[in-house]
Amino acid sequence: MKIVVLDNDRSQSDLICQVLTSAGHVCHGFQTGKDLLSQLRKEEYDMLIFDWQVSDMGGAELMRKAREKLNEKAPVLFMTTSSGEDDIVAGLDAGADDYMIKPLRRSEMVARVQALLRRAFPTQNGAEQLQFGQYVFETRPGRLLMDGNVLDVTHKEFYLALLFFRNIGRPLSRAYIHEAVWIRETDVPSRTMDTHVSRVRNKLQLKPENGFRLVPVYSYGYRLEKLGG
Repeated sequence: MKIVVLDNDRSQSDLICQVLTSAGHVCHGFQTGKDLLSQLRKEEYDMLIFDWQVSDMGGAELMRKAREKLNEKAPVLFMTTSSGEDDIVAGLDAGADDYMIKPLRRSEMVARVQALLRRAFPTQNGAEQLQFGQYVFETRPGRLLMDGNVLDVTHKEFYLALLFFRNIGRPLSRAYIHEAVWIRETDVPSRTMDTHVSRVRNKLQLKPENGFRLVPVYSYGYRLEKLGG
């Protein structure tokens, strides 16, 4: 599903998008209400997540303007740094579907997002299929097929492979990969990531004759390249 995120703090919106991308969604982050509303005029999204204390616009005003442009089914989740009732009541009264209190807990955020999307779009949240050439990712069961055959991959290998395919041609830093795949594990040895990348490369046969190449980017991370047309 396509999710749009608004937070004045760029690192916070980037982190939210990394977490949601690793959960199988497409995510775009913005730092101002003005930029967000401009984007909503151009493109349709399935969900909005925003910080109630956004600097250039009041939370209720942003909600009202965003609702005019969003799909009428699209759920809205707002974030607040205050556990007091004022912001929470104001946000829910303005029409938000749910809220979270900062600092965000990633696993809880994914669970709340998935629950809101399932409720809003019940027919679209079955076994979502994403296809890249001969590879098919079924995100709900976490199943990966190559040329119609199910590949024996672990949970982390599945999401690591999906992360690369969602970012074909884009160099991904080791820090980005760590945040997206090893979400709650703070101390992951470098060798562990390299081993998982090697397994993904071998199990998916990511080699030139199959049209893809997974290569290291010196002193940075990895990049999945699509070869040919």
